[in-house]
Amino acid sequence: MKVIIVVIVIVIGVSMRVWIWRHRRQPKIDLNIRAVPRRSFLELMFGNIGLVARREVRERIRGKTFQVGTLLILLAVAAAIVIPVLTKSNSHPTRIGVVGVMSTPLEKTLNATAASTGTTITILSEPNKQIADKQLRSGNLDVVLLQTQELIVNKPISNTDFSSPAQFVRYTSAVLGVERAYIEAGLSANQTRIVSRAKPLEITSLQPASTKGPVHTTSLILLILTFVMLSQYNTWTLIGVMEEKSSRVVEVILAVVRPRQLLSGKVLGIGLVAFFQAALTLAFALGLTHLVGSDLLRGTNMQAFLSSLLWLILGYSFYSWVYAAAGSMAKRQEQVQTLALPLTLPLILGYVTSLFAATSGDASMFFKILAYLPPTAPFAMPVLVGIGKAAWWQFTLSGVIAILSTVLVAKMATEIYRRSILNI
Repeated sequence: MKVIIVVIVIVIGVSMRVWIWRHRRQPKIDLNIRAVPRRSFLELMFGNIGLVARREVRERIRGKTFQVGTLLILLAVAAAIVIPVLTKSNSHPTRIGVVGVMSTPLEKTLNATAASTGTTITILSEPNKQIADKQLRSGNLDVVLLQTQELIVNKPISNTDFSSPAQFVRYTSAVLGVERAYIEAGLSANQTRIVSRAKPLEITSLQPASTKGPVHTTSLILLILTFVMLSQYNTWTLIGVMEEKSSRVVEVILAVVRPRQLLSGKVLGIGLVAFFQAALTLAFALGLTHLVGSDLLRGTNMQAFLSSLLWLILGYSFYSWVYAAAGSMAKRQEQVQTLALPLTLPLILGYVTSLFAATSGDASMFFKILAYLPPTAPFAMPVLVGIGKAAWWQFTLSGVIAILSTVLVAKMATEIYRRSILNI
């Protein structure tokens, strides 16, 4: 019995060893299902179009042209914001040396004059004219008031000098001259008070008042930004399409995506890079403005601001398809300038006329017509909004025309692109 048990144990032991040996020899089967590579947001939203757009975004952002260009733009924005602040902070208050008794009415008059001219003043008492003149020549004083009878400056003030200190000196001279005339006329305190409170006569006109007014600085900045972005990034589209054709890369890509998807993805990808750079620049400008206390963007008209951003999107959407179609017809690098020149002319026309209208605050009939034409509307319509010359229905009508025109141009560009790459 014991022998049988020993044999059974030996058999079981040998069987276990054989099973373990065979189990080690067999390939392991991974029961864990490999995770499917995560698809990007663009691929989930737009499919193959998003795949091409992702490739375009990655290549553009990694390129040194984009990185260096973005750095130069940020440096230019920083200089435009910081330099005026530094210049303003370095300007010292206007130092006034008073020779004689500083009365309370005189001090109130000087402070009121400074407030009306936007000047910061510091009033210093001087013992005599000789010391005051010496301080004036050395630059320690800007103005000397002598016994409320004379104003002395180091250098003559020209008629073309409209700085705050110059305006303060002129206004102070006029106010003190009027007060001295009151005294010489022998007017009593009550009579002087009545005369000083005199109001100017009301002025009426036969013609209605003009409602035009210059656009805020921010609107001009956005106008320039729109022109730069449309010129730069649409040229990217033209060159990108042409380079893929000339390098035969498009033949490889067409094995995966259709011509329409390829062109749409390229337009979308470059557009995302463009608006990323614009958003980065705008966020940097707003943050730096708040940090250094600049008033460059103070008083921004939000309606004009949002209008400019919307038309920047509509303008790029229209022109990107036009430039893409032009790029599909180019075969060599030398043809890029020839094709880009006529496409740039509407941009220049819209930009120049809009810049003139923005600075003058007036809009001619010709300019109003440009606001409804898709090539020039991205510049003209935001300016009309900024100067208050566009109603909501006019803005909407121009936007609808731009969207319909973009759809039509996209279809034409896709067909031109398809025929061009299939006939390489």
